[in-house]
Amino acid sequence: MTDPTENTSRRDEQTVRERFFHADLDRDPGDTNVQLFGIDVHPVVFPLSVLTLAVFVAITIGLGEQAETAYQAVFDSVNRNFGWLYVLAVNVFIVALVGFASSRFGAIRLGGADAEPEFSRLEWLAMLFTAGMGVGLLFFGVAEPMYHFASGGGSFFDVSPETPAAGRAATAITMFHWGFHPWAIYGVVGLGLAFFAFNRGLPLSFRSIFYPLLGDRIYGVPGHVVDLAAVIATIFGLATTVGLASLQINAGLDFLATTYVATGLPTTIWSSVIIIAVIIVITTMSVVAGLERGIRRLSQVNVVLMVTMLLFVVLVGPTVFLLDVFNSGIGAYLGNFLALSFHAEAFAGSDAGWQHGWTIFFWGFWITWAPFVGMFIARISKGRTIREFVGGVLVVPALFSLVWMAAFNGAAIFVELNVLSGGVLGPLQDHGRAVALFEMLSFYPFTVATSLIATVNLVTFAVTSIDSGSLVTSYLTAGGKQELRTRQRVLWPIFIGGTAIVLLVGNGLKALQTAVIATGLPFVVLILAMVYAIYLGLRREVEIQRSPSYQEAVKQPPDSE
Repeated sequence: MTDPTENTSRRDEQTVRERFFHADLDRDPGDTNVQLFGIDVHPVVFPLSVLTLAVFVAITIGLGEQAETAYQAVFDSVNRNFGWLYVLAVNVFIVALVGFASSRFGAIRLGGADAEPEFSRLEWLAMLFTAGMGVGLLFFGVAEPMYHFASGGGSFFDVSPETPAAGRAATAITMFHWGFHPWAIYGVVGLGLAFFAFNRGLPLSFRSIFYPLLGDRIYGVPGHVVDLAAVIATIFGLATTVGLASLQINAGLDFLATTYVATGLPTTIWSSVIIIAVIIVITTMSVVAGLERGIRRLSQVNVVLMVTMLLFVVLVGPTVFLLDVFNSGIGAYLGNFLALSFHAEAFAGSDAGWQHGWTIFFWGFWITWAPFVGMFIARISKGRTIREFVGGVLVVPALFSLVWMAAFNGAAIFVELNVLSGGVLGPLQDHGRAVALFEMLSFYPFTVATSLIATVNLVTFAVTSIDSGSLVTSYLTAGGKQELRTRQRVLWPIFIGGTAIVLLVGNGLKALQTAVIATGLPFVVLILAMVYAIYLGLRREVEIQRSPSYQEAVKQPPDSE
């Protein structure tokens, strides 16, 4: 069936949809681009992105500990003075998304009434999930709850450490950090980008969301600043992620070699550098394969591997205990949902500071990841209604995260409470977060196989994240233009991997982590402004649909004068 808004008139070759709904700007995505070394780039955003990246790396390496101290000071200042803003803002995002989906706006389709999804619902869910937090679930799935178990629930729960009550508290806190709130951040950005690109005909670029507030100034300095900030945050966030993933992959390989071959593998910086190089090579191959054959297929592999690991842990381990953990954890999470959501440490006393290292850290990291994850979600979501979009982005991945955290957190706590006290917590405290997953798996049969699957899954998740981030960065640095040469997308995995390698060698990864979190502060303000801009855009969409002139236009036959 043909959408009547796609009718054209002889007077105007534009479709009715374009005449009524598209932004009144005589501009095309990338119309001011320049050709540089055979690639099509924005004349401002691209060179400034490369320059900023180079300057940051040079300062971080050149100043060494001084730079790290400075970044840490900024990080601490942001946490201390603006933690309340992070807490309030993320709750605004949840309320906004639920409000958009449940209101009259929920029936609006991204791309117009006849827009059809490019991917099946299962493919869509797999891609948005693996781009959003796949590596994080593997890295923190065991490590984070163990820290809360050891602390007795941080500054929120007042229970004795390393007790059953501490296990319940750890499960609730971990579910809170990996549940609905992070996906609300991604959802707001993704919805804004998809709506203004597909319904307003604007470039698939961060600046486009602010069209209701800036008008044609989105093509000026304000728009350049917004896109530049998004590019820098994406590169820094992904460089940090690939650096952390390489450390955990290295720890996994060393664990396997030490346990089953009686010889350890080197866990030096240079071994991590080799791992990053391998990841970048695989990512480059995925980029060359394209969105259809690259990210989509890797996302499917990611989901299969994760579901396999999840079923193994639940069915082979203490199944009844893990099901009880899920029920108890969900109850503690939802029962304390509002209190957790608005928790601040004004009355934490001597426990103050815990929230800065965990909740504020995660909120800042999700906000920093939002530009690239949100744009990738937007890119694959054309044809979905807003109600379906919110349901898919906010609910489905969050539910899987809750199940995953209950299983892996519960398995580790079972070891601590019923098998060997310190069996997982001891190695975690001695060797860091990277070993926690593998130490937990060592209490299961088929440890070699499961550890190998976990390691492979880490690689595929890292590749998927870098590939999707490269796609997004290519769009942003090309003025929102989507038809780009493969060589242009190949460029960004090299930049991201190179940044991670240089900072690892120069011991600047920790400085990068703190700098990334600090950059979340301006993005909090930007995303709050996005919520209002999205509301204005959706309200205008409904007004046009109900206007007499639009109703008359869609009634006219295609060949009418």
